[in-house]
Amino acid sequence: MPGREVLPSTLKRSPKHAQETWIKAHDSAAETYGDGRRAHQTAFAALKHSYEKVGDHWEEKGRKGPSDKQAGRGANRKPAKTAGGVDASASKNHLYEVAQKLDIKGRSSMNKSELVKAIQRANSRKTAQSRGK
Repeated sequence: MPGREVLPSTLKRSPKHAQETWIKAHDSAAETYGDGRRAHQTAFAALKHSYEKVGDHWEEKGRKGPSDKQAGRGANRKPAKTAGGVDASASKNHLYEVAQKLDIKGRSSMNKSELVKAIQRANSRKTAQSRGK
């Protein structure tokens, strides 16, 4: 199924370029692997090199590159846990600023990994609220 028809809701609320990046990667992966989970995962992996999830949408990162350990491993490695769209490779200061946008309580006393986890939780809540759950 074409990427435009299965575009995730978080991307529908994101910049046009983010949508186009995901759609192009999805469609290419679907040609190679077939429709389904693998095409979606490939599309998100491509998206995460330039965008990060903030709440219920995606925003352009200040730099390009892998967003977490999984993205930096390469295709032929054993899978690792992803950061769910959070740019875990970003500086603590950047993560603090994202946490501030999301109004995460206690952010000033959190270390980098705690900020990543708190942003993941906030993103999940915002996405669920946007879906009306």
